[in-house]
Amino acid sequence: MPAADRPFLRLSPRAAGLAAALVTVLVWTAFIVIARASAGHGLMPLDIAFLRILGAAVVLLPWGWRLTRAPGSARSLGGLSPLPLGPTAALGVFGGVAYAMLAYAGFFFAPAAHASVLMPGSLPLWTALLAVALLGDRLTPRRIAGLVLIVAGDLIVGGSSLLHAFDGGELWKGDLLFMGAAFCWGTYAVLCRRHRVDAVRATIAIIAFAALSFLPAYALLVLAGAVPSGLGQASWGLILFQMAFQGGGSVVVSGIAFTAMVGHFGPVRSTMITALVPGLSALSAVFFLNEPLHAGLLAGLALVTGGILLGVQRQAAAAAAVPPATTKGCNA
Repeated sequence: MPAADRPFLRLSPRAAGLAAALVTVLVWTAFIVIARASAGHGLMPLDIAFLRILGAAVVLLPWGWRLTRAPGSARSLGGLSPLPLGPTAALGVFGGVAYAMLAYAGFFFAPAAHASVLMPGSLPLWTALLAVALLGDRLTPRRIAGLVLIVAGDLIVGGSSLLHAFDGGELWKGDLLFMGAAFCWGTYAVLCRRHRVDAVRATIAIIAFAALSFLPAYALLVLAGAVPSGLGQASWGLILFQMAFQGGGSVVVSGIAFTAMVGHFGPVRSTMITALVPGLSALSAVFFLNEPLHAGLLAGLALVTGGILLGVQRQAAAAAAVPPATTKGCNA
C-alpha cells in the first residue's frame, strides 16, 4: 500500500494500535455528547445523518477516486469506492447508512447517558456473537461471563423504560435505537475483518455507498415535503459544524482509527477496548448537559464496564501466549 494510504505508518504496530484506540475512545465520547446536544437545535435525526455523510464525502470521495486510479486497484460505484461492489454495499449499509440513522434518531428519545451504556456498552456483545456466527470464533467461559455482565447492565439501564413502553413515554424507543445502532456497528467491524480490508478503504467505501444512496434519496424526500427537515431553518454555522465534526471527526478520523484498531487488535478485543467510553461519556453528559446520574445508571455502567474489562483481560492473556504477528488493515 502506498505510504500516503497507511495511517500511523511511522509508529510501531503496538503504538499504532494504541494510538488508534485512544483516538477512537476520545472521538466516540465527544460524539455521544455532541449528538445529544444537537437534538435540541432544530435539526431532525436524518438531517444530522445527511450532514455527517455529506461532510465525510467532501473529504473521502476525492481520496477514493485517487486510490482507484492505481493500476490493478479494485473499484466500484463509478470509481468512488476502492472496494468491489459486494463489500462496499455490505459495509456501507451497516457502517454508513443504518448506523447513522439509528444512532441519531435515538438521541431524540433518550439521554446521552443511556447512549453511553447501550451503544459502546452493548457493542462487544453484538460483535462477539457475530464473530461466532460469521468468523467461527469461540466464546471462552470468561468472555461469556463478561457478556453476561454487559447484558445485565443493559437491562438495568434500558429495562425499566421498556417496561413502561405502554405508559406513554418514549425513552424506550431511544434505547432500542441505540441497541440497533450498536448491532450495525458490530456487524461492520466483523465484516471488515471478514473481507480483509484496510482502514482507509473501508471508511471510504461506506461513505461512497452512503453518498450515492442516502444523500440523493433524502434530498428528494425533503424537497418533496415527504419528510420533516430543519435544514432550511438551520444557520450556516450549525450546518458547517455538523459537517466538520460528524463527518470529519466521527467518520473520517474516528472511522479510520477504529478500523485500524480492528486491524491490530481484532474486532472483539477492539470493541472491548472501548470500555472507557461509557464512563467518560456518561460523566461528560452530567457535566456538559446537566443530565442526572442516578443509581440505576451507575449500576448499569459498572456492570457493562466490568463485563468489557473482563473480556479484555482474557484476550490480553491469550495474546501474551501467542507470538505477535504482522497485521494489515482488518486482517487480524
